[in-house]
Amino acid sequence: MLVDKSSAYRILDANCNRLREGLRLIEEYYRFVENNETLTVAFKSLRHKLKNIEQLLGRDNLLLNRDTSTDCFSKDNRPEELTRNDIDDIVNAGFKRAQEAARVIEEYSKILETPEVSEIAKLIRFELYTFEKDLWVHYHGKKKAGH
Repeated sequence: MLVDKSSAYRILDANCNRLREGLRLIEEYYRFVENNETLTVAFKSLRHKLKNIEQLLGRDNLLLNRDTSTDCFSKDNRPEELTRNDIDDIVNAGFKRAQEAARVIEEYSKILETPEVSEIAKLIRFELYTFEKDLWVHYHGKKKAGH
């Protein structure tokens, strides 16, 4: 099965947007809930790495291949996206959205023969795995200590 460059850029554009959205959700948590400047800056740094990805891919290439009018999911919300029980659900959704988007960027950029993009996306993905684990350990450590 062949994927043309136009489709690859469309997929990459959607996932750059998805990655940015996920990172911003997490960044806002660390900024406004945890009031943690160090981690807020760390997530801001990940967004700057995403900016590097977009520059390497060519912002024009991404935007010229964007077509929200034919996206079968652009009009309706998925049922699983309509409910968040608490802030943990929002942060978890942000982590998963960002990790998945980074993986998609990592793979589809290979079609365009942009190994640097793939490498940056992989680094972002593994940083997200580490941050997610650290947050989970931190949060559950507080719960066990009675906080």
